[in-house]
Amino acid sequence: MFCARDFEAAARDRIDPAHADFIAGGARDEVTLRANEEAFGRLRLMPRVLRGRAAPDLDIALFGGRARLPVVLSPTTFHKLLDPAGELATTRAAAAAGAIMIASMASTVAVGAVADAVRTAAPSGHPVPLWFQLYLQPDPGITEALVRRATDAGCTALVVTVDSPVPGAGERERRNGFHDLPEGLRCENMVDLRGGDSGHVRRIAMSAEFSWDHITWLRTITDLPVLLKGVLHPEDARLAVRHGVDGLLLSNHGGRQLDTVPATLELLPEMQAAVVGRIPVLLDGGVRRGTDVVKALALGAWAVGIGRPVMWALAADGEQGVRRLLELLGEEITDALTLCGAAGLDELTPDLVRPSWTGPLFGGGRS
Repeated sequence: MFCARDFEAAARDRIDPAHADFIAGGARDEVTLRANEEAFGRLRLMPRVLRGRAAPDLDIALFGGRARLPVVLSPTTFHKLLDPAGELATTRAAAAAGAIMIASMASTVAVGAVADAVRTAAPSGHPVPLWFQLYLQPDPGITEALVRRATDAGCTALVVTVDSPVPGAGERERRNGFHDLPEGLRCENMVDLRGGDSGHVRRIAMSAEFSWDHITWLRTITDLPVLLKGVLHPEDARLAVRHGVDGLLLSNHGGRQLDTVPATLELLPEMQAAVVGRIPVLLDGGVRRGTDVVKALALGAWAVGIGRPVMWALAADGEQGVRRLLELLGEEITDALTLCGAAGLDELTPDLVRPSWTGPLFGGGRS
């Protein structure tokens, strides 16, 4: 494997076509799914030269933790569909690479076991943070139980998905009749959430009735930093700051929710202007190359998230596949930083990025 895209072809040879469509697909006409990747292709890097820089440093610090890559593993579901070890394989690879894993609420491995895998696989003396992705539930007691479970496991931040008042309309899944996990697999974080459940698996509920009041309430039941995933409108970003949110993961759910929304990269400058540096903004959606990472960081993202590439790598070669993916991205980021004349992520500035040229050739035609 020589780049992130190589894993998809290998994975498709190994897994059920319905599961491949589950990874690849988006909502409706998949306009936003395509736009996320296309947005990176419309930007060009403008390198600096003769800067006398040493080998670049890729470390990031977020919410009291440190990571060795500016790449987080965005929450993705059902990893045991792709590899018998499921999220344990993904987690071990992420921790070994020094990348932050966001454990999905819909994981096929319980968050406690995921946290144990982080602690075991992280290099000695270099702990790696683990964050937990949360869907607020209509029953406050269930939300509290989930937060308590994540906290007890050692998660250091909550990533609350707010763009899902209803499930996404993935037409590939509908055509394939893929609506639930096969027998023998379940969402382990949804098991035994209330006394007396005894093996009962609760379904993840979506609701359009959640409001900013629920975010305020969430802050009263946890001391963990709270990030919102799925805020796209700048006014909602300003509201997030006013409601004491600690960070934003700028995400359109990989094009899986409302189709035809803009690519996240297009929205990044507006989002940065809205929060005015008061809280960190991370970004996911369409990141496939180290140059994509550098472009997003130059425009102000604190880190980027990857989703589908992780799942393809896991399906292609299990834990070793995810390790190789993160190794490749680290090499590509280092290479791009060096060629841009930057010694660290803090030297990535907006002047290193510009839109692709669409003007007339050689200054225009002759009259």
